[in-house]
Amino acid sequence: MPSRKVKPKKAPALPGPQAPEHPERPPRRGRAKRTVVVLSRKRSLYSTRRLVAAIRERGHRPLVLDTLRCCLLLAQDAPRMTYRGVEVRGVDVVVPRIGASITAYGLAVVNHFEMMGVPVLNPPTSIARSRDKLRALQYLSRSGLDIPRTVMAHDRSNVRRLVEEVNGLPVIIKLIKGTQGVGVMIAHTLPEVQTILDTFWDLGQEIVLQEFVAESEGRDVRALVVGDRVVGAMRRKAKTGEFRSNIHRGGEGQAIELSSQYVEAAVRAARIVGLEVAGVDMLEGRAGPRLMEINSSPGFEGLERATGRDIAGAIVDHALAYAAAKRTG
Repeated sequence: MPSRKVKPKKAPALPGPQAPEHPERPPRRGRAKRTVVVLSRKRSLYSTRRLVAAIRERGHRPLVLDTLRCCLLLAQDAPRMTYRGVEVRGVDVVVPRIGASITAYGLAVVNHFEMMGVPVLNPPTSIARSRDKLRALQYLSRSGLDIPRTVMAHDRSNVRRLVEEVNGLPVIIKLIKGTQGVGVMIAHTLPEVQTILDTFWDLGQEIVLQEFVAESEGRDVRALVVGDRVVGAMRRKAKTGEFRSNIHRGGEGQAIELSSQYVEAAVRAARIVGLEVAGVDMLEGRAGPRLMEINSSPGFEGLERATGRDIAGAIVDHALAYAAAKRTG
């Protein structure tokens, strides 16, 4: 008896998140319900939880996808994605929260969404640009923004000259791809500089030397840019005995209203690097803002607590508007 042919089942479309703990508000009259993907390794992270809440508050459908569980499928003119064996479909916009430790795969996932025609808030090229501290500074300085003097080299023969290029000791030494203050050191003597450089070079790490801006006195300014505006800003101050002001390093944040000079510098920096959402870190120099770093997946727990502003809501609103513009553009 001939065997009966069985048609293979198609992978079901991913319908959205499981039923939420609390019922969603109905979408506003006349507005279609959208599916907003948040790419994040953990649902429990503050920023992820806040984005999910903001999406629900606006009557839309949040979907948190663990970046490393996304499976990318390629065929001629038919890129597809599955998540835990289920086809990913019907996504309206993606908000990537790509940690530094998974940058390479995260960029592949973001790029794949773009290939599938899904708008992504921060394109992969811009995320990659921001992750490389030297490359980001190259773009900013080329565009005329003020940055601390910076040097990158592999020549071990004349460390003294490298230090002179950044206005002498003390000097800041940074890993090219560090984050949250990890891989940032200060050296007060030439032997210290030599030891740190030799250690990192022997480990195959890329580093930069940067000018120590004394007038900043262990403080910096974090501005969170969404679209073409700053939605919140704070001055971060390092804890006693620490020169890094990062909140993750124990720094304290105080809400501030930025002058137009600082707002313009922050928004311009985000535009130059190509980011729709960016955390822009600036030092308060004698002549005005000095751009230090730009972050494509900025945490905003400290900023929301310091300012009392709905940063997550601002990001979600911009994501929805950005996706609508892409659909009609």
